[in-house]
Amino acid sequence: MLAKAQTWWTILRICIEERLVYRGDFMLGTLMRFMPIITQIFLWTAVYAAASVKELPGGFSRKDVIAYYLLTMVGRAFSSMPGLASGIARQIREGEIKKFLIQPIDLIGFLLLARIAHKLVYYAVAIIPFALVFYLCRDFFTAGWPPAPVLAAFVMSLIMAFLLGFFLEAAIGMIGFWFLEVSSLLFVYMLFNFFFSGHMFPLTFLTEFLPGWLQPVAHYQPLQYLAYFPAAVFLGKITGPELINGLIVQAIWVIVFIIICRVAMQRGFNRYSGYGG
Repeated sequence: MLAKAQTWWTILRICIEERLVYRGDFMLGTLMRFMPIITQIFLWTAVYAAASVKELPGGFSRKDVIAYYLLTMVGRAFSSMPGLASGIARQIREGEIKKFLIQPIDLIGFLLLARIAHKLVYYAVAIIPFALVFYLCRDFFTAGWPPAPVLAAFVMSLIMAFLLGFFLEAAIGMIGFWFLEVSSLLFVYMLFNFFFSGHMFPLTFLTEFLPGWLQPVAHYQPLQYLAYFPAAVFLGKITGPELINGLIVQAIWVIVFIIICRVAMQRGFNRYSGYGG
C-alpha cells in the first residue's frame, strides 16, 4: 500500500512539473479567461434594462445574475476537462494506450492525477486574479458570504463537480475503443453542456420554456451539477431539503459515471487490437 501511494505521489509530482514547463503560456491563457466578465456585466445590465423588470425566473435580479456568472466561472474551472476525451481517443487511435496494458499503472488513476495536477497549477496561478475580480465585483453579491453550512455544501459541490466532469468526459473518451474518433460526439456533448450545465444562463430561465414532462428531466440531469448547482447553492437559491437532495443526486451521478467509465475501459481493453504507435 505504501509503495503504491509513493507511486501515485511521484506521478502527481511529475504531472505538476510538466504543467509548469510552459508556465508563461499557461499564465497568459489563465488570465485571458477573466476578460469576458466585463462583457457579461454590460450584457445583463442591458437585458434587465430592456426587459424593464427587477427579477427574472428563479428570483434572479441583475446583481444575482452577474454574481451567478462569476460563480459559474469557479464551477467550470473545477469541472471542465479540456482535451481529456479527445486525448484518450487519440491515444487509442495512435496506439499509445498500449503502455497502460503492459505497465502496472491504472489508466483512469493516471489521468485523474494528471487533471488534479492541472487544477492545482491553474488555481495557484488564478487565485490572485479570482480574488481581485471577486473583490471588485463584491457589490453584486448582495447577501454577502453564505453561512458556514452552505459554504461547506458549496465546496462539496465543487469537488463533486470536478469528479463528475472528469469521469463523464473520460467515459466519452473510452468510446474511442469502438469508434476511434469522437470529435463529432464531443461537439454534440459540448453543445448540450453549454446550455444544460447552466453556463450560458441559470437553468431556471430554461425550464420556464420547457414542456411539463421535460422539466423533471432538466431538474435531475447531470450537466447542471457542473456549473448551475454550485453557483445556486452559494447564492442561496437552493436551500434546505432541496440542497441535501441535490448533493445526494450529484453524488449518485458521480458514482454512475465512475462505473460507466470503468466498465467501458475494461471492455475496451478486451477488444483493443494494438494498432499504430
